[in-house]
Amino acid sequence: MMSMTCHNLEFVRTRLDFVACGCFSSSSFDRLHVKDSKKGLLRSVHRGYKARKLQCCRRDVGRCRVFSTKTPEALLGGVVPGPPPALDLMRESTSPISLPHLFEAVADDLQTLNKNLLSIVGAENPVLMAAAKQIFGAGGKRMRPALVFLVSRATAEIAGLKDLTKEHKRLAEIIEMIHTASLIHDDVLDESDMRRGKETVHQLYGTRVAVLAGDFMFAQSSWYLANLENIEVIKLISQVIKDFASGEIKQASSLFDCDVELDEYLIKSYYKTASLISASTKGAAIFSGVDSDACESMYQYGKNLGLSFQVVDDVLDFTQSAEQLGKPAGSDLAKGNLTAPVIFALEKESKLRDMIESEFCEAGSLEEAINVVKSSGGIERAQELAKEKGDLAIQNLQCLPSSPYRLALEEFVKYNLKRIA
Repeated sequence: MMSMTCHNLEFVRTRLDFVACGCFSSSSFDRLHVKDSKKGLLRSVHRGYKARKLQCCRRDVGRCRVFSTKTPEALLGGVVPGPPPALDLMRESTSPISLPHLFEAVADDLQTLNKNLLSIVGAENPVLMAAAKQIFGAGGKRMRPALVFLVSRATAEIAGLKDLTKEHKRLAEIIEMIHTASLIHDDVLDESDMRRGKETVHQLYGTRVAVLAGDFMFAQSSWYLANLENIEVIKLISQVIKDFASGEIKQASSLFDCDVELDEYLIKSYYKTASLISASTKGAAIFSGVDSDACESMYQYGKNLGLSFQVVDDVLDFTQSAEQLGKPAGSDLAKGNLTAPVIFALEKESKLRDMIESEFCEAGSLEEAINVVKSSGGIERAQELAKEKGDLAIQNLQCLPSSPYRLALEEFVKYNLKRIA
């Protein structure tokens, strides 16, 4: 049973606080005091320092308490003092969790968003408009804008707002545009022919148009972002676009590298998945006008949820069929992208290293490698990692008052983990 809690895990602390033990600012990781478990010494770790066997020295971690600058402390009354409860992942829910049910509290917000998406893309270029219709028309869960709306309404209650602002609504649209642009580019890089049951943009219109369509949507979303005239949110979301590129480069530079470590995998997962989600949830809180602690808690929620979501996806790549995945099972491994299940399996199975480093040149070696990952306990350890991150996300919500929106945010964590239950 692997534990990812801060008190007993020896880990490499990077500038991103991936195994968060509290609500740190995302800009406070340049220097961190850590304890060398071998020498018992306190020392400082700078950004990029590749230390080993480090233990977090923080011992004052408790429940995150956040009070709005606009409302009295009594607004958050009813939260029981002491550490937040661990997420009981083994307990079955009384009723099945579905996305429509989860998003029911913001169903009207999502309906309006769906109507607005195409109009904000613009109709200057018919080809780009057709590409946008193709990707938006393919459906999708609208998970990220739903999170924007849920956090917006949960934090608006703290701030005393009666309804969402136009900035909240525009942020949700911008986030979905950025996500869609990243999907268009991902399909080009992965040479995917299908997305959500429909032909991809590059399959229909060619690689050149697909790349330009993705670039256009990034640029258009940036223009709308600038018009929000909030420098903190502009910096936050702009960093996401940079993170996407960093994640792709990091992944491409570590293909078939059996020495990749868990913290490097988590950094890449943050760049590719959690960065956008955490920016979405924090940006929503910023526009609600709550204090910096509440905004940071929402950032941590999005980050931990995003990391959990990525680990779950990586587990499903080994446990679901090709029909369920819409692509061949183990496709990440086949391409040399080593995810959490493989990283854990490599710790126990040396023969797996040989197969990966040979890039599966022998017939049947890929299938054998997949079986080794399954039999070595790599799947189970990755599942536990996803659950640990989900538990942290639940803890980050303790700062919010009870409401249907907070409940939906909690249930979304459970919905994600149900995918590997």
